Amino acid sequence: MVNTGMDIKTLQYVMGDSVVGATLNVYTHASYDRAAEQMAKVIGFKVTATQEKQRKSG
Repeated sequence: MVNTGMDIKTLQYVMGDSVVGATLNVYTHASYDRAAEQMAKVIGFKVTATQEKQRKSG
């Protein structure tokens, strides 16, 4: 669910966990592919935001 975009607090609520740590330990798993995908999104967002600022400032 997290990999499809659900935020962790919503998943905590849906799963009935009282603490978010339990949700993170049970329902999320790190992998190189997922980390690379997320980094590409962040880098793409930063590039897009920078280009947008430059375009607006002239």
